Amino acid sequence: MPESAEEVYARVVAAAGESGRLPAPSLVDWDVFPWEVVDGSIAPKVLPPPADEEPRAGEGGKPCPTCERDPDLDIWENERWVVTRMAQPTGLPLVLFLQSKEHQDFSEMDDETASEYGRITVWMSRIMCNMANIGRVHVSRWGDGSSHLHVWFMARTERQAGIRGSFAAEWEDILPPVPEDVWRADLATVARKLANHDGRALV
Repeated sequence: MPESAEEVYARVVAAAGESGRLPAPSLVDWDVFPWEVVDGSIAPKVLPPPADEEPRAGEGGKPCPTCERDPDLDIWENERWVVTRMAQPTGLPLVLFLQSKEHQDFSEMDDETASEYGRITVWMSRIMCNMANIGRVHVSRWGDGSSHLHVWFMARTERQAGIRGSFAAEWEDILPPVPEDVWRADLATVARKLANHDGRALV
């Protein structure tokens, strides 16, 4: 069962001490991170001029990490889809990926596959939202890094008022990781309940 807000807060205090201020995540060093400190205040970075689009992973001869993923990260599958996990726990209760087995993006998907994608998305959202201590599940897709469809499902803790909206994606990298035994039990719950609809659980 996912941790309560109180359990998450206790982990933060244990990791950060009395100040409660956790270290900045690595994403602040990414070239696409849009903020910087100027004269002691946070300000948007200067927008660079237009440039040619770089090939994504799986394009232009670049390897596709989704096609070559570690099968040990898979928690559920059916004929056309697979749900994978992170390699290790993160700061959010659950972060899962729904990925097509075929190398394709949304723009290449036929109507039958799109319909199945919609059903699985609803099943996953419903399963995760109905777990104890989960407040919301954010479903997100960023397509600039990889050409192979992978949709994020990010569960946030109920009553954790500071972790809301799109910034939950940043908190995933900031919060200390969920205890592994709790995380693995929750992965198995999601996989088993998905298999009640279709496919098979792999954990």
